[in-house]
Amino acid sequence: QVQLVESGGGLVQAGGSLRLSCAASGRTFSSSAMGWFRQAPGKAREFVGLINWNGGSTYYADSVKGRFTISRDNAKNTVYLQMNNLKPEDTAVYYCAASRWSRPTSASSDFGSWGQGTQVTVSS
Repeated sequence: QVQLVESGGGLVQAGGSLRLSCAASGRTFSSSAMGWFRQAPGKAREFVGLINWNGGSTYYADSVKGRFTISRDNAKNTVYLQMNNLKPEDTAVYYCAASRWSRPTSASSDFGSWGQGTQVTVSS
């Protein structure tokens, strides 16, 4: 089991940037694919992106492709979400999660460990 804690959220103007961090504890982190999801008020949780266990492959939702970048540092047990050119529609609580599988997946049911979330608010 992996324990996850997100940080780095906040209030930013449209066009600005934020970097979220997800600190992990647990011996399986370095072998786990890690995902980012978000949930806006009144909406379902949405897949943002995924990075494989060694950082060699990343996958993104079309809505964030070209603006968001996921990276990881296994030596620090941390995964990052760099968010650039933020838009008001990016406003949500952002969660990191550890996948149960080595294959790429965007289904939230495939993720067994979740952080508590961090709020990102983008003003227009």
